[in-house]
Amino acid sequence: MGSKEFQTKLMSLQSNLLNFAYMLTSNRDNAYDLLQDTTLKALDNEDKYVDNTNFKGWVFTIMRNIFINNYRKVVRSATIIDQTDDLYHLSLSQESGIESPEGSCNAGEISAAINSFPDEYRIPFSMHVAGYKYNEIAEKMCLPLGTVKSRIFFARKKLQSRFADYR
Repeated sequence: MGSKEFQTKLMSLQSNLLNFAYMLTSNRDNAYDLLQDTTLKALDNEDKYVDNTNFKGWVFTIMRNIFINNYRKVVRSATIIDQTDDLYHLSLSQESGIESPEGSCNAGEISAAINSFPDEYRIPFSMHVAGYKYNEIAEKMCLPLGTVKSRIFFARKKLQSRFADYR
């Protein structure tokens, strides 16, 4: 395939590629950036395209791989690794999420509300908030999984209705 024919085929796929990019990114600007990166990479690697293979599939694979690589790069950059000798950054106290005395009062009210629940709702809800999985809670409390899920759901609904005016 000649260079002109390659470019013509690539340009004819732009609208399809843009739709696919939008589906991957769910953002118009990011979709245009992905389309541009894909077009550039396809043009740079024109010599690697083998005739009599699915051109459309080849270009869409390039786009998908660029998207996946960018996603992984973002995830890696969000991970913080403490490389200090004494793990100084890990030893720092974490923010409580409470920025004001009013916030701590609200947290106290929420704790009091949870503690006012009957044990059958309070215990599974507290365990769930502490990070236990539904099946672990069911196992520890000797209850069916559905019962645990419904009790957590009802406890959450009680809290939402009790603090509805805070929204």
